[in-house]
Amino acid sequence: MMARWNPLTANVRSWIWLLVLAGVAGCLACRTTLGQINSNSGTVSLNASLAESLSVSASPSTVTFNLIPGGTAVGSSPVAITTTWVLSSSRGAVYLDGSFGSASSALTGSSIPAVSIPTAEVFGLMSTGLPTVFSPFSVNTPLGVVSAGLPLFIQLLTSSNVNSSRTDNLTLEINLALQPQLPAASNYTGSLFLQAQAL
Repeated sequence: MMARWNPLTANVRSWIWLLVLAGVAGCLACRTTLGQINSNSGTVSLNASLAESLSVSASPSTVTFNLIPGGTAVGSSPVAITTTWVLSSSRGAVYLDGSFGSASSALTGSSIPAVSIPTAEVFGLMSTGLPTVFSPFSVNTPLGVVSAGLPLFIQLLTSSNVNSSRTDNLTLEINLALQPQLPAASNYTGSLFLQAQAL
């Protein structure tokens, strides 16, 4: 048996739907009226430091000479010296020098008794630095021993190059004009020290 349409029930349903829709619209209106809410700002302090650094590298690590009695022997290859620095803006210059441990003995022979080649007979040339002609390692330098060094370059610093590097080629020769009677030996060996200083 089919239910009869009841106008009273239909009106109640319509009112219920109207109330539900009104409630939803009211909630949406309240939400729009209240707006958003933001939290406070959390903060984190950042601290960073960059230490000063200064380094020197050289290649090749060995240079050989075919000595000539009373003459000049040029080294087997130039030494590429790379000087790298990260410095404070208060620095004014970077200085590089080469030196030996003793003015009287740049290289020492393996013969008995041992004979040495003094630093005055070892010469260096750096066309992009200070010794633009062959000059002996017989100068007093800030980083070496007395009469056993050679200044190689002074690089002035500005705000644009306090963090930089440079590569220079050092050509070496041994001039035995002052020691023509140097005895033969299986090997003459010595060490050239390259060191930089920030001023």
